[in-house]
Amino acid sequence: MENPVIILGAQNVGATALDAFLSNDVVVYCLLDDDAKLQNTELNDVPVMGNTDDKELLKLLGKKCEVFVATEDTASRRSLTSMLHDEYQVAPVNAIHARASVSTHAWLGHGILVGANAVVSSNTKVGNGCAIGPNAVVDVRAELGEYVQIGAGAILNAGVTVGDQAFIGAGAVVVAGVKIGNKARIGAGSVVVADVPANQTVFGNPAAKV
Repeated sequence: MENPVIILGAQNVGATALDAFLSNDVVVYCLLDDDAKLQNTELNDVPVMGNTDDKELLKLLGKKCEVFVATEDTASRRSLTSMLHDEYQVAPVNAIHARASVSTHAWLGHGILVGANAVVSSNTKVGNGCAIGPNAVVDVRAELGEYVQIGAGAILNAGVTVGDQAFIGAGAVVVAGVKIGNKARIGAGSVVVADVPANQTVFGNPAAKV
């Protein structure tokens, strides 16, 4: 990546994204966050400068800087991504840690975060805005919708389908071929052996509705 990156969000997701960029020797120009307590501080020697809608800094996007959206909640990430597209005609770049393994035969959208030691296997599809935690595994032919969150160490086996904005907790296992609906939530450490409807929360081994 030739241009430096501006990261929108300086909390946990922002710190993970920063680590991913720095692991690839990508220059991060600054971070922006709406929390006034974080502004005018530094995160790993990179300055946190202002709000996520700072027009003076955002006007650098495109020819001079790239952007990555790393705010904590999905609604905020979607809103900021839409704003970047509509007002600045840019799409967020991907933040893939140097120690992650992403197959050249995987299809990736925009604004994706892949943590250290995560694996994205061959013939997978990862939609825009997904976050795949460290040590997570997305096995062959799995498909993730948009803004899916996969916790650290979670395992999605072959052919799993995950709907938009679903959440898979840390250490969860989803067995081959299972379908997870839009906005469904899988509790940490759960073992999912059957399809999960949209908007449903499941937990346990085997995972059951909460």
